[in-house]
Amino acid sequence: MNGRLVLAGAIAQLPSRGGHTWAFLQYLLGFRALGFEVLFLDRLTQEMDQRRGSHYLKAVMERFGLEDDYCLLGADRDVLGGIDRADALERTRDSLGLINVNGFLNDEEFLAAAPRRVYLDIDPGFAQMWRALGLHDSFAGHDVFVTVAEKIGRPGCRVPTCDIDWITTRPPVVLDLWPESAEAGEAFTTVGSWRGPFAPVDFEGTSFGLRAHEFRKLFELPELTGERFEVALDIDRADLSDLAQLDRYGWRLRNPHTAAGSPDEYQAFIQMSKAELMVAKNMYVETRGGWFSDRSACYLASGRPVIAEDTGLAGLYPLGDGLVPFHTLEDAVAGVEEVSSNYPRHARAAREIAESELRSDRVLETLVEKALR
Repeated sequence: MNGRLVLAGAIAQLPSRGGHTWAFLQYLLGFRALGFEVLFLDRLTQEMDQRRGSHYLKAVMERFGLEDDYCLLGADRDVLGGIDRADALERTRDSLGLINVNGFLNDEEFLAAAPRRVYLDIDPGFAQMWRALGLHDSFAGHDVFVTVAEKIGRPGCRVPTCDIDWITTRPPVVLDLWPESAEAGEAFTTVGSWRGPFAPVDFEGTSFGLRAHEFRKLFELPELTGERFEVALDIDRADLSDLAQLDRYGWRLRNPHTAAGSPDEYQAFIQMSKAELMVAKNMYVETRGGWFSDRSACYLASGRPVIAEDTGLAGLYPLGDGLVPFHTLEDAVAGVEEVSSNYPRHARAAREIAESELRSDRVLETLVEKALR
């Protein structure tokens, strides 16, 4: 494959969040490995920490050989880093299209320049419900709509379609950059935010919540299993009761901005783990759309089993060895015990799932064919 592709997303707005950064790098580096010339568009407003954000993005782009392939937009047509605006616009005009992650880019000149505007939904449920409720329409101005909610439109999935013809995809992982790691650590780990940027959404009689609402169901897990759980968790000190419960039951908390604050640190944190405990946002659990974590894809590629809260994964991924779903605390306990008892088998299966289901070349080739051809 060849040609130009443009990806718009938010790295500079969230510096020192290595996992969030990798979510975009998988696309940029995956497309580049397929032979595409890539361009990354980011933006910062005047209210944001422009110095810190621009320095972080510059370091990431240089680290992966993308220093000539990004443009950091500021207010009033300013450019805060990377190539200049005119060059970025020309490359956008000459591209197959612009993939706008969660509708992040709202610069009308760039959107107008793109031959095709692809909305890539990686937080399914939120934007669809906002539009259905008349709160916000981030889909406006796009031509093609892609979501990681693979079961959207199917019976049992509660993510509104908004009368949109959705293309589905899954999180890619660049296997060459995520090799199988030989020596496993001792802890079940994960990286994430307690609440995240979105508020719960009340829709059709249900409150669709956040990761905190699911994590609270699992407070007793370390005590019940006797295993070590170490989580790089972005949790506010104001959540005193939750912090007290995590401490009471033996969760070991790491600061995500130091434990996984860069792409390299994030990768090292995953590869020093025994396995992942993937706790999903309540939105994903309740909507049953089949959302799967880009973070879990990295664990699997590293040969680290994933005990995953079920979001409707049946029929999408091979479940059992390497990828163990759970619904309840009791299921999670059983999953932890199963992985610990048969670890070599689960570790081998984890890598095999990444190779068969999530490898970037297959995922992204399919995405291009469906959304940009």
